[in-house]
Amino acid sequence: MRRVSTEFLIVSFLVAAAAAATVAFGVNVTYDHRALVIDGKRRVLVSGSIHYPRSTPDMWPGLIQKSKEGGLDVIETYVFWNLHEPVKNQYEFEGRKDLVKFVKLVADAGLYVHLRIGPYVCAEWNYGGFPLWLHFIPGIVLRTDNEPYKAEMKRFTAKIVGMMKEENLYASQGGPIILSQIENEYGNIDKDYGPAAQTYIKWAASMATSLDTGVPWVMCQQKDAPNPIIDTCNGFYCDGYTPNSNNKPTMWTENWTGWFLSFGGAVPYRPVEDIAFSVARFYQRGGTFQNYYMYHGGTNFGRSTGGPFIATSYDYDAPLDEYGAPRQPKWGHLKELHKAIKLCEDAMVATDPTTTSLGSNLEASVYKTSSKCVAFLANVDTKNDATVTFNGNSYKLPAWSVSILPDCKNVAFNTAKINSMATIRRFVAKNNGNELIASEEISSDWSYVSEPIGISSNNAFKKPGLVEQINTTADQSDYLWYSISAESEGDESQTVLHVKSLGHVLHLFVNGQLAGSAIGNANNPTVSKDIPITLKPGINKLDLLSLTVGLKNYGAFFDTTGAGITGPVELEGLKNGSTIDLSSMRWTYQVGLKGEGLGLHTGGSSLWVSGVPKSQPLTWYKTSFDAPSGDDPIAIDLSGMGKGELWVNGESIGRYWPSYIAPNSGCSDCSYKGSYNSNKCLKGCGKPSQKLYHVPRSWLKSSGNVMVLFEEIGGDPTKISFTTQVLQSLCSHVSESHPSSIESWSQEKSRRKRKPEPKVSLECPRPNQVISSIKFASFGTPQGQCGNFRHGECKSDNALSILQNACLGYKTCSVGVSTVTFGDPCVNVVKSLAVEASCE
Repeated sequence: MRRVSTEFLIVSFLVAAAAAATVAFGVNVTYDHRALVIDGKRRVLVSGSIHYPRSTPDMWPGLIQKSKEGGLDVIETYVFWNLHEPVKNQYEFEGRKDLVKFVKLVADAGLYVHLRIGPYVCAEWNYGGFPLWLHFIPGIVLRTDNEPYKAEMKRFTAKIVGMMKEENLYASQGGPIILSQIENEYGNIDKDYGPAAQTYIKWAASMATSLDTGVPWVMCQQKDAPNPIIDTCNGFYCDGYTPNSNNKPTMWTENWTGWFLSFGGAVPYRPVEDIAFSVARFYQRGGTFQNYYMYHGGTNFGRSTGGPFIATSYDYDAPLDEYGAPRQPKWGHLKELHKAIKLCEDAMVATDPTTTSLGSNLEASVYKTSSKCVAFLANVDTKNDATVTFNGNSYKLPAWSVSILPDCKNVAFNTAKINSMATIRRFVAKNNGNELIASEEISSDWSYVSEPIGISSNNAFKKPGLVEQINTTADQSDYLWYSISAESEGDESQTVLHVKSLGHVLHLFVNGQLAGSAIGNANNPTVSKDIPITLKPGINKLDLLSLTVGLKNYGAFFDTTGAGITGPVELEGLKNGSTIDLSSMRWTYQVGLKGEGLGLHTGGSSLWVSGVPKSQPLTWYKTSFDAPSGDDPIAIDLSGMGKGELWVNGESIGRYWPSYIAPNSGCSDCSYKGSYNSNKCLKGCGKPSQKLYHVPRSWLKSSGNVMVLFEEIGGDPTKISFTTQVLQSLCSHVSESHPSSIESWSQEKSRRKRKPEPKVSLECPRPNQVISSIKFASFGTPQGQCGNFRHGECKSDNALSILQNACLGYKTCSVGVSTVTFGDPCVNVVKSLAVEASCE
């Protein structure tokens, strides 16, 4: 037996004690009717969603830091079951899947985490986050009181909770996780599951709480959430939400900052004035936890999109854009809102609000204690501005806006008046020398492989009748070949092939030539089409390539929604006027493409042939390239390509489809006033839904990168260009009637007789940049928006010189918006200052 020294025992004891103390001194998280209670203190919290697999690990610290700088307290993320367990009992938690690393990085930044385990997540994610192998478990019915499903749900939920516990990541252990979620928006569709829905929800709540995380659990959109589960709200507006118990706080788990993009659709956006209005109204009416869905949307890499027809970009018009840059003025305006809310926190958590009417569509909500008074003044009229009297003072309230008065007297913030600067960012094509180039110069060294049309695999099989696609492919590929031969007597003949499919896209090849295609859409993925074809005398080969564009992720029993060619498939208009139904005949099937089986996406194989055939369907292309210099975000412009998938150094950038054009109509000027919906504000009508695709810099080497594309319908890869995101302009437009900057607001300053003036503030985003030019400056009544400002009838003569003197050569600058600075070019008119600048 080895002798152990006294010193060793003492050190071991101290190490063990320290480890025990880490757990012992964990934070207690509970709740009451007003708020979450963290370490004995009620909190007003601002949260934002960042989904770890929709960005890369090298992006995570920057995204988290920008979230913190934007005023967030909490980062919210789903956990994606099919990402982590693609094969039953085979788990993956590396790279973009490293959930533990992501949570620890949030903790390192001093922020909390809301872990939405689900494990159903929706999220426009393939199959709602479920692994497809669940579908093949005998007797299983997902999301209901079904024993096979409950066993799998409990096993995965316990797996994730166990991982978090092992790393001491729950607040009760001293970690950052203060909330967890079980299930997701089940209340929207639970009636379709009948009485079993209620027993399932009770079971899910009991199962979750039995895992003993030491933090509260929530269920969103679940009004009958059993105690102690907190029911929460999702939507564009949640200011009218009331939880199902007076003992639970009012929480908003998804405030949709925009909307998702679908292939074939225009690009949705949501004005920041409306988002700020919705948030202020929520806190005004008693809410204490609000989460932006999304705060950073990111990218649907690989085949992760749901829908179907969800685009590869998941930008979501979020405060941080797809590439991680602050979207201004959205990011900055919400940052100022968060600061205003935080000025009110002590009063808000101490009491419930008292609301009184100030007139039609006008109201005041007051949080008042013996020492503090906070007021929210709201004008919910969708058209008319108003002047109201509150506590003996007069206040102007723009339509559809809320003013926040942290002292019940002075306005610190109004949701419709933006002090924050705006930015214009664009993507420019550059070569490795950082020079503007034409897209044809990206590479002259192309090679290709032609994908065989029809059956080429030894794993092909024959079967009478038409098969459903998802049950056949198990989603191992987007592609399923349906092949059959048809005999034609006599001369060459013209006929029509009628095809009906559950979706999502099909291509018909007749005797090896593309004869036509049929495409569904996000609203109706099914297709039914008559395709004119020419039959030669004798045997004709008909090859139908059916493909999915992400599996459905939402709705009751969404997991049972099928895809593929289920018929009928008919030859119509034959010479004798007859119709031949091919549906029940013997077909040959092949799952996936030959190139997939050969791993062509890696760029390997000896099959590559030098050259670049254009407008050729079913073609694999390969080239090499050097990474654009610098550290600006990179996107690849796929204009000129049709539809397919793209890989860089073996990593899938995702599906591309620049040939799918958004409708010409539906895009028009969009007012922030009035209730928002996903079709209210659209841009990009008549243009490709998505032509730019994010290429993470961490996936690139400085040189010798390999790019592979699989093109389905034909394109011209020589038109591809690599672009980088650059800042084109900084702008600001602030009027004399705006509140002063929240930075200058405090209780002490509010007591001064002279109110601080509003300011135009500009800041170059990069550390070594300075303001290099003032492109436009006007004080008076300037018109237009960032990028197209113009002078109004009233303007001062010295605005440009004042801005140049104050800003040129500096990283940041601020200029007061007042006649003291610029003189008065038009008396008795409310004036504003508009500025556009650039940085170098």
